[in-house]
Amino acid sequence: MLKGKTAIITGGTRGIGFATVKKFLENGANVALLGSREETVEKALEILKKDFDSSRFIGLYPDLNSKSEIASALETIKNTFGSIDILVNNAGISATSKLYDYAEEDFAKIMALNVNAVFNCSKAAAIYMKNQGGGVILNTSSMVSIYGQPAGVGYPASKFAVNGLTKSLARELGKDHIRVNAVAPGVTKTDMVAALPDSMIQPLIATIPLGRIGEPEEVANAFLFLASDMASYITGTILQVDGAAMT
Repeated sequence: MLKGKTAIITGGTRGIGFATVKKFLENGANVALLGSREETVEKALEILKKDFDSSRFIGLYPDLNSKSEIASALETIKNTFGSIDILVNNAGISATSKLYDYAEEDFAKIMALNVNAVFNCSKAAAIYMKNQGGGVILNTSSMVSIYGQPAGVGYPASKFAVNGLTKSLARELGKDHIRVNAVAPGVTKTDMVAALPDSMIQPLIATIPLGRIGEPEEVANAFLFLASDMASYITGTILQVDGAAMT
């Protein structure tokens, strides 16, 4: 579905991001996996080498709030694979602090990665995409961008912002043949969720009509669809992948 395309996936070393890296490789894309630290990137690359041709993927770890580091990373990717066709802005962090205890620096840290980095990477990638005649930008939102959450206001606020970026950039960049969409996962079996005790997992499952939490591969399937030509007339959409959960 993505043969001949080059994709960049931020936050690609684990969880939904790593599942998306594998899904894109399985479907013919060349992939640049971006992570926050050299050691996590190298670990992810070693895993990929067991199943995929190492000439089809690279790993980088730029500061996503540094214009110069993003520019250097994208130039490396373009020189390696010849194009930049798909950007998946997946890197993000969360917190569950109550408002009364919420430190301003923690709120700012969430906004820096969850919002500012999406803007920075989208702007840099869109220039390449416009010059080559089009492309796809995909953002990771969240079910809490729709429903909010009872604590940790920074995370849902950041994902509301991601939705706004998605819809606005879709309208702005359509004339340049760049589609912009987002995937809003629900409770998904990432390492963090898998480590939770059953006493916490079961109440979460009770809010999901499908009766289970999602798998990272199921979210990756949504990214694959939106990145592919099967979604050629879809832009400005926030695709919920949450089993119809409500919190």
